[in-house]
Amino acid sequence: MSRPQPEPRRAYPYFLPITTRWMDNDVYGHVNNVVYYSYFDTVVNRYLVERGVLDIHEGQTIGLVVETQCNYFSSIAFPQMVHAGLRVAQLGRSSVRYEVGLFADGEPLTAAKGHFVHVYVDRGSRRPAALPQALVAALEPLRRAPG
Repeated sequence: MSRPQPEPRRAYPYFLPITTRWMDNDVYGHVNNVVYYSYFDTVVNRYLVERGVLDIHEGQTIGLVVETQCNYFSSIAFPQMVHAGLRVAQLGRSSVRYEVGLFADGEPLTAAKGHFVHVYVDRGSRRPAALPQALVAALEPLRRAPG
């Protein structure tokens, strides 16, 4: 098994700038690990809301996070800007594996990268549901080529 490596910006087709906040830093002077997962959640859900495929309050199908993972390569600290890159690694029948790269402002390689898996379920029953066609169409531009 090879060790994860930082990736360049070109590996991600969508970017969202995220402002770090004073409270994001931990006692060691860099963004706390739990905040990185918040950035993952922010870029995924912002993309979905912008494309009109996530209705937070009324949507019949909702995505539940079932898995996250992150590798850290260099630190980010307030007051840096973070640029969250997003791509889709896998579209299943009822799940999506998003991959996120976090870049410190102006840096060419990821400071951290990881993934975030949503399983889509019926809002009422919480049983797995097929990905809505509009969601699949919105995610297609983010699909990563195999290999």
